[in-house]
Amino acid sequence: MAVTGAVLVLFLITHMLGNLKIFLGADSFNHYAEWLRTVGSPALPNRTILTITEIVLALCVVLHMWAAVSLARRAAKARPVKYAAKRKSQAKGYATHTMRYGGVIILLFVIWHLLDMTFGTVNPKGGDATPFDRMIAGFQPERWWVTVFYLVAMVMIGLHLRHGLWSAFQSLGLTRRPRSRGALQTGAAAVSAVLVLGFVAAPICIMIGVVK
Repeated sequence: MAVTGAVLVLFLITHMLGNLKIFLGADSFNHYAEWLRTVGSPALPNRTILTITEIVLALCVVLHMWAAVSLARRAAKARPVKYAAKRKSQAKGYATHTMRYGGVIILLFVIWHLLDMTFGTVNPKGGDATPFDRMIAGFQPERWWVTVFYLVAMVMIGLHLRHGLWSAFQSLGLTRRPRSRGALQTGAAAVSAVLVLGFVAAPICIMIGVVK
């Protein structure tokens, strides 16, 4: 679960940085999108690296979900009787309680996002439009519900990331010292917040007309 989570986090960071190129204008954003499809050319056919990346990401998503279900079943089998009192050291908070439902929301969002921005089947501009035009059309004010869905999904991803980072710190034994616990909690929250803000910046700016 940790390995697949790390791969997905690296993808999210690079994807966020790529999305922010929309603030540099249509040419920069479209050039970046074209580079993704032609990277490795002419040594390799177009889209080879991108297709391999997509396959790896899809496998990571499936394995991440499988690991989550397996770990939950293992925990339930190891402790069929609930604790009479929860210890403070146990993972808790809003993120923990929404991990399962947040995962479903994220999965639905990924499906919609692919249909909207990658294939263009549900995008007003269609699949033949440039990536910049699809992005702009996808977050227009009349499609406010798409932006809201996007924001909710990004918040869920942020909660997932914060919980995942904190769990990783615990698994590595980095939270044993009281002084380090607070810093690591702050660090996990800060990384998650930066990622969420980086992703929601473009849709919000498009909807309010800052990016056209």
